[in-house]
Amino acid sequence: MSNLGTNGRKKRWILPFVILLVAIVIAFFMASMRKPPPHKVVEETAALVNVQPLQTEAIQLQVLSRGVVQPRYSTELVAQVSGEINSIAEAFVRGGIVKKGQLLAQIDPTNYQVRLEESRAGLASATAALELEQAQGEVARVEWQGVSDHPAPALGLRKPQLKQAQAQVAAAKAALKQAQKDLDRTQIIAPYDALVAARNVSLGTFVNVGTMMGQVLDISSAEIRLPVANGELQYLLGDGVGSQVELSGDAMGTDTRWQAKIVRTEGVIDDDTRMSYLVARVNDPYNLKGESLDVEQADLVFGSFVVANIVGRNLSDAVRIPRNLIKDGAVPVYNEGKLQLKPVTVLRHIGGESVVTDGIADGDLLVTTSLEYPVAGMALKRFDERAAEVKSASSAASGQALSAAKRDQGEQ
Repeated sequence: MSNLGTNGRKKRWILPFVILLVAIVIAFFMASMRKPPPHKVVEETAALVNVQPLQTEAIQLQVLSRGVVQPRYSTELVAQVSGEINSIAEAFVRGGIVKKGQLLAQIDPTNYQVRLEESRAGLASATAALELEQAQGEVARVEWQGVSDHPAPALGLRKPQLKQAQAQVAAAKAALKQAQKDLDRTQIIAPYDALVAARNVSLGTFVNVGTMMGQVLDISSAEIRLPVANGELQYLLGDGVGSQVELSGDAMGTDTRWQAKIVRTEGVIDDDTRMSYLVARVNDPYNLKGESLDVEQADLVFGSFVVANIVGRNLSDAVRIPRNLIKDGAVPVYNEGKLQLKPVTVLRHIGGESVVTDGIADGDLLVTTSLEYPVAGMALKRFDERAAEVKSASSAASGQALSAAKRDQGEQ
C-alpha cells in the first residue's frame, strides 16, 4: 500500500512538467510552420512640388488711375452790347469746329456805327476848339507884352480856357475809343480754335448786355484729372510731373490708346476722397492738325472716361512673384531636396503679383505648388525629377522584359 501511494504522488508531480514540455514542443512546431511577414516597401514621404527658376530683371513701375477728358479752356460767350442778331456763322452750331478769330455771330452794328461817327465828330470839334484857344492865348500874350512889363495873369493869357479845351479833347478821344470798342463788341469772335458746345441765340434774337450766347471748348489740348493715392506717389519720379501716360478707352466700340503727359499736380489733398490729383495733357485730341503719328488715330472726345497708366520708377533688379506664395514675409524655395523659406522685401503688390526687390538671387527655384503646412527643412521632390525617375524605371523594365523574351526564344 505504501509503495502504491508513493508511486501515485510521483505521477502527480511529473504530469505538469510533461504537459509543459509538450506545449513547448507544439509551440516550436507551430512557429516553424508560420510564414514570415511580408516585406513592406517604405513609401517616399517627400512632398511633390513644381518649381520655377527666378531671374531678377528691370521692372518699370506703373500707377493706375482713371479720369474724364476735359478741355483745357472752356469759355462762355456773353453779349457785351445789346442789339438784334442779324448774322450767324454756319459753323456756330453745337458740335461745330471754329478757328481762332472767326466771326461767330453779328449784333446789328447800326447804332454803334452812328455813335462812332458822332464820337469822331465830337473829337474833331474839341480839337478845333483847342486849336482856337491856343491861338487866342498866343494873341493875348503878345498884346499883354505890348502894354505892360509885368507878368501877365493866367486869366489874361486864357490858360484856364486852354486847359478846359484840352480836357474836352481828352474826353472826346475816350468817347471815340469807347464807341469803337462797342462797335467791335457787336462781333462775337472765337477766342481760339474751338468746338462749339452750345449756342443759345438765333437770327433775330435780341440780346442784352450779359445775355449768354453760347459756349466753346478749346480743342488745342485736353486735360484729365487723375486721382492718385498718397501711397502710390512714392512709385513716381518727381510726384509724377513730367511722366508719360498711356490712356486707354473705348472709341466707337474699339479699344484705343492715346499718349499723354503729366503737366502739373494740384498740390492739395481732396477732403472727400483723400486723394492727390495729377493733371495729364493731350495735344490736339481731335487730331485736326494731323500731328499724330497714326493718321487714323481716333478722336479723344471730351467727356470720355479713360484709364491711365502713369509710367513710374524703373527698378534695375527686381522680380515678380505670385502674391499668394508670400507668407509672413517669406517665399518657399527648393534647395537640394529641402524647403527653404527665404525672407524677402516686397516693394508693392500689383494685382495678383508682388514686386520683390531684395532676398531673391538669380537661379533660386521658387516652389509654386501650394503647401498646406510648409516647414523649413521639410523634404521635397520635384515633379520633373520624379517623372524622369519613373521614365527611367519603365525603360529599364522594358529592357529586362525584352532580354527575357530573347532568351526564351534562344532556348526554344
